[in-house]
Amino acid sequence: MTTTAESTDVRVGKPLTATVAVMVLGAVMAILDATIVNVGVETLGHHFGASLASVEWVATGYLLAFALTVPVAGWAAERFGARAVWLSGLTVFLLGSALSAISWSIGALIAFRILQGIGGALLEPTMLTLLARLAGPRRAGRLLGLIGGLLPLGPVFGPMLGGLILSGLPWQWMFLVNLPLGIASLILSARRLPRDEPGGAARLDVRGLLLLPPGFAALVYGLSGAAARGFGSPHVWVPLVLGTVLLAAYAVHGLRRAETLIDLRLFASRGFTASVVAMFGVGAMLFAVLFAVPLFFQRGRDTGVLSAGFLLAAVGVGAFIGMPLAGRLSDRVGARPLVPLGAVVAGLGSAVFALDAAPTAVLVPVMVLMGVGFGFIGAPSMAAVYRGVAPASVPSATGAIYILNQIGAALGVAVAALLIQTHGEVSAFWWPVAAAPLVLVAGLLQPRA
Repeated sequence: MTTTAESTDVRVGKPLTATVAVMVLGAVMAILDATIVNVGVETLGHHFGASLASVEWVATGYLLAFALTVPVAGWAAERFGARAVWLSGLTVFLLGSALSAISWSIGALIAFRILQGIGGALLEPTMLTLLARLAGPRRAGRLLGLIGGLLPLGPVFGPMLGGLILSGLPWQWMFLVNLPLGIASLILSARRLPRDEPGGAARLDVRGLLLLPPGFAALVYGLSGAAARGFGSPHVWVPLVLGTVLLAAYAVHGLRRAETLIDLRLFASRGFTASVVAMFGVGAMLFAVLFAVPLFFQRGRDTGVLSAGFLLAAVGVGAFIGMPLAGRLSDRVGARPLVPLGAVVAGLGSAVFALDAAPTAVLVPVMVLMGVGFGFIGAPSMAAVYRGVAPASVPSATGAIYILNQIGAALGVAVAALLIQTHGEVSAFWWPVAAAPLVLVAGLLQPRA
């Protein structure tokens, strides 16, 4: 628990920094694995003699399992303690990684990837819950900026790492690479993480569990198939409608009951709602850019796959710079001046790509600035959420952030893919341009320091 002295100290000392490093080591594996297999789809298809429709579920199964489990992570952290949930998530993720590497069929690999997704979903939300409590409200922005500068590198370096592995090693190493990192994180976490008191009175919201995670999963499934089939296909609109109905039913349920997976009463706060909307928007913008940039360079600039991946790293470099800086600034000035600035910078950078007039040498610094813009949205918005809720509501707030951020990311990729298929890869960048005003307005509605 955070002491009074700790809560008023804005410095992030060595003990807390060491704890952050241990937890980021574990969480970054789950983030890398969300994208690392994307470059290996063709390799896996040849190895298992499977169709693209089957191999696609190696990635989609992980995403859906992640989506199903994230809402439970907050309740589990409250019920059993964040430390216990973190160690359990690491163990399940490592088990899924080892089993994925010895898969004997495409069906087995999909099943083990789902196991990986369950473990991965317990990691990052639990990490933020535990670290937010350790840091206290005065250090939340700086701490979240510190870890936030590392976590955005996962979606960028995942495909790069996958390409490097497949260029010289068997496909199994896409999963075996997790074992040394994960084992080290597991040992260090067991030693360093403080024991927290679980809330024994917490009860699992079974009805909410039957409504919210399946609703979220149905939306993700529908959006993931929209790029290939179009929104008119029953494989797309049926799960989208089903997901919408389930989420609406959860909304009714959540307003009638006090203890739910996500406390909808938190949305009565304008600052909380604005922060969550900003996280939704940045997910939609960032993942659309991560999806579209490699195709832009490969198709429009005749760049190789590995070179396009390294060019994409410029966005991660910008986020690495922007998030710690924005985190420190948000502790002083709040989120309101920072989030709109980030939305403008990211939106203008996307417009440069959409106009397709700048040479590659100019686009590299543009991507760095875009990453900085995304960092100025993410870190202050997350910090604003944790400052605006009571400590007991932190797990529920964390779940809300991750659910809406993931929905935004899935929506961003689906829309970008549809635009690429219908109007070419350049048109995909108009989607982040269009989403930027939503984030800008959400930023203006966030509280000051």
